[in-house]
Amino acid sequence: MTTTENTATTAPAKRSLFRSEAAQKLLAFGALIVIFIFFSLASPYFLTKDNVIGILLATAVNGVLALGVTFVIITAGIDLSVGTVMTLAAMTTAVSITVWGLPIPLGILVGLLTGMLAGAINGVVIARMKIPPFVATLGMMMIARGLALVIPAAIFGSVRPVYFNDHPIFGQIMMGSLVGKLLPSLPIPNAVLILFGAALVAAFLLAKTVFGRYTVAMGSNEEATRLSGINVANWKTLVYAVGGLFSGLAGVMIASRLSSAQPGLGAGYELDAIAAVVIGGTSLSGGEGTILGTLIGAFIISTLTNGLRILGVPQEWQFVITGVIVILAVYLDILRRRAR
Repeated sequence: MTTTENTATTAPAKRSLFRSEAAQKLLAFGALIVIFIFFSLASPYFLTKDNVIGILLATAVNGVLALGVTFVIITAGIDLSVGTVMTLAAMTTAVSITVWGLPIPLGILVGLLTGMLAGAINGVVIARMKIPPFVATLGMMMIARGLALVIPAAIFGSVRPVYFNDHPIFGQIMMGSLVGKLLPSLPIPNAVLILFGAALVAAFLLAKTVFGRYTVAMGSNEEATRLSGINVANWKTLVYAVGGLFSGLAGVMIASRLSSAQPGLGAGYELDAIAAVVIGGTSLSGGEGTILGTLIGAFIISTLTNGLRILGVPQEWQFVITGVIVILAVYLDILRRRAR
């Protein structure tokens, strides 16, 4: 084979690699490393044990939310309700344990089922009633926000947080450290273990199950998937239910972290979760996405927010910078898809 032929064979391979999903993840991981190095050099307070643990804690809840959103976006859908569904799940968990007197495991189950039910309702409205995902989940966002306020008002006569004062062990679900008991010098909170455990489950579902294959197929070409004999409505409903289940888990986690359920807490969390998914390389057009990429995106969001806060950047400018990064991530995805 001549040199010209070798060059012609190698060039398409390089272009293919550049346009691939792996390249997107590599780019996101490189961005995370650059951000980490920059803030480490910019502030002596960034690369400390307490601050790194703070970043891990900040990533835990948003990361779990983003895992659920990943499945939804891969189907070319969207879920704007994950933040308020998380709040509602936290509230039902708190009421179950502190008011109804349920054991903590059952209270946690109530929170998980709350999130799953809200997601399933989203799925039915979208898949059966043919309501656009943006509108359907926007409606659920308002419903969940209202219920999170109605529940404490109905029980206590006023809208107020529900505290776990008589159940201190509940706070240890997030803030305890199983690793710290074995390695006192490494007090990694349980929240981080929960995040990575949830990520492993999500990765298995996406890569190794029929559920994951159908999720990608629906996002790639929903009509072709339907013509293949697959009940798209049922599977799409299940996708949104799984997304809601992760929101329920995030609700349990944030209630444990705060040792309380705060009725108005969830607003804005959905934006960070969606941003993490997009930055991690999941395409808004559907059909592409990985759990690893979402984890990297979640760490980018929390690291960036933490670093800017340490440098004294006002919160409004933190929003601006995060928004610019999200737009750039989407634009890069558009360029990559065009090239392909």
